[in-house]
Amino acid sequence: MSKNFLWKASNERIKNSNLYEFCRYLEKKLNLPLYENYNDLWEWSVKSPSVFWNAFWDFANIKGTKGKKVFLKKDSFLDSHYFEDSKLNFAHNLLFKKTNEIAIHFRGENGYEKSISWKKLYEDVCKLSNFFKKNGLKKNDRVAAYLPNNIEAIVGLLASSKNGHIWSSCSPDFGVQGVVDRFLQIEPKVLITCDYYYYNGKKISLIERIKSLQKMIPSIEKVIICSYEEDSVPSESFISFEKILNANLPDETFEEFEFNQPLYILYSSGTTGVPKCIVHGAGGSLIEHKKELFLHCDIKENDNIFYFTTTGWMMWNWLVSGLCCGASIKLYDGSPLYPTKDILFKYCEDHKFSLFGVSAKYIDFLKKNKFSAGSYNLNNLKTITSTGSPLMKESYEYVYKNIKKDVMLSSMSGGTDVIGCLVMGNIFDKVYAGEIQGASLAIDVDIYNDSGAAVVNDDKGELVVKSPFPSMPIQFWNDPLKEKIKSAYFSKFPNTWHHGDYIQKTTNGGFVIHGRSDATLNPGGVRIGTAEIYRQVESFDEIEESVVVGQSFDDDIRIVLFVKMNLNFDLTDELTQKIKSSIKKNCSPRHVPSIILQCPDVPKTKSGKVVEIAVRMLLNGEEVNNLESIANPECLKYFRNTGLVKLN
Repeated sequence: MSKNFLWKASNERIKNSNLYEFCRYLEKKLNLPLYENYNDLWEWSVKSPSVFWNAFWDFANIKGTKGKKVFLKKDSFLDSHYFEDSKLNFAHNLLFKKTNEIAIHFRGENGYEKSISWKKLYEDVCKLSNFFKKNGLKKNDRVAAYLPNNIEAIVGLLASSKNGHIWSSCSPDFGVQGVVDRFLQIEPKVLITCDYYYYNGKKISLIERIKSLQKMIPSIEKVIICSYEEDSVPSESFISFEKILNANLPDETFEEFEFNQPLYILYSSGTTGVPKCIVHGAGGSLIEHKKELFLHCDIKENDNIFYFTTTGWMMWNWLVSGLCCGASIKLYDGSPLYPTKDILFKYCEDHKFSLFGVSAKYIDFLKKNKFSAGSYNLNNLKTITSTGSPLMKESYEYVYKNIKKDVMLSSMSGGTDVIGCLVMGNIFDKVYAGEIQGASLAIDVDIYNDSGAAVVNDDKGELVVKSPFPSMPIQFWNDPLKEKIKSAYFSKFPNTWHHGDYIQKTTNGGFVIHGRSDATLNPGGVRIGTAEIYRQVESFDEIEESVVVGQSFDDDIRIVLFVKMNLNFDLTDELTQKIKSSIKKNCSPRHVPSIILQCPDVPKTKSGKVVEIAVRMLLNGEEVNNLESIANPECLKYFRNTGLVKLN
């Protein structure tokens, strides 16, 4: 057995899993062999996508009218369609329970808590959807939200989708210009917002920002405002969310729309320009999320699922879909480390989380700070999921030593582009340190070299998807000729989805992501993934985090590494040599940075991803135009003034 082996589910857990039940269903209904090997099941699913998705619709009890055209494959990837003659209502699939059990629980960093039952959630959604109808909103009109991760955001989304409106949300950590850059493009008629929110011990008002948004986005006809806490009084300048619910009767009609009815508009990061508006359909989002939650994460009715996210990250949309499994979802708003670094584990214990979802950076932080969850009762915790960036091998080992021994640690990777995962975990396979367990069911992933041929053995290459899948974007906003979407995903390899991750398949059958393709380093023409260097650098206790980029220099590329030090540490010559020695020993001499410098901070997106491209642009003499996409843009001044900047 591989020395990197960490965990395997018990036979009992496997036999009681949704995935095993699905395999039994396929055996009984379709006379297929009983798949007990995950790769065999995946191979069948990508060879028979029509049969897979048709069977999963029935098995998962998707509510709607399933037509006969399950998959129409055409010559063009983008012209192929799933469930072309099927109809459904997204909200109806999430609101099928009407009990007094808790559907959603909210906890803010200030200690404020609030719950809503399935029954009241259903009623509130129906009341708000009635308000939308009475105020003239039509199918495909946009409803925008500038909201913290609260219950009202989910009520707004479900009411919007119930009527066939298109939902788009930004979290309040976006400044006014960042919101305008996104919402001005899609011209929403309604804006739902909040009076204030908390972060890192600060109470932050949104009122002045909302007034600015009203002036800068002329399409907004109505602003609905909710109270963060029940005792707060929202501004009288706007329509009260609570008053809408009190003044409207529930409209309990659920019209069925076409499978590709637009549901969400999500946004690219916008680091290099105005964010692209990515439109996802109701059917594709629903069936992909239910597959991931139900089969890959083994979510069952009445489970308690949590993901640390904001309304500006696609993991929020993913978390909301947990309702379609009959699970109760848990929301947290604020800093994950305030007032103490164990705040999320207290929440996990108090509400008996079944699934605990966080970013890889959060786990890395806990590891560096030697946090142990041993004092917490995590008996109900079955699965820990990680996404946002590659999870380091050492962080896998840390979880099993310091968080919980008997848990499925599922590193997942996909993105806003696919509103889901391309590679992720499953209950059948073993967990190996540093490896994502496998490809997502019915997603025909492969790894190509730059010539467009599949790599051999365990060579690194480009993550691609060779066949259409339901959760592809249905369009980019204002892209009628599909020029933007073709440029984004189909310009590198003909008629093949190019995802933009630099990836490798292991001898265990899993995957290791070495970073984003556009951030790879090319010294001497050899491609190096940034994650390979981060894995070495961030093993040093003295270093909090780092960013590594390639800079054009003497007709080649040199590697430049910046490190942010932990408190009370400085980058010494001795530590610099230790870093270089570690990289040389564990990677290769080509991986060793030409320059290592200490920086005050590392630029990150709102969802916590390191923005390598911005640093690379600055060092190569280019300007970063869209600072609103960066959570801490003030730190870019350091990189601009390092003395390394190439003069054009």
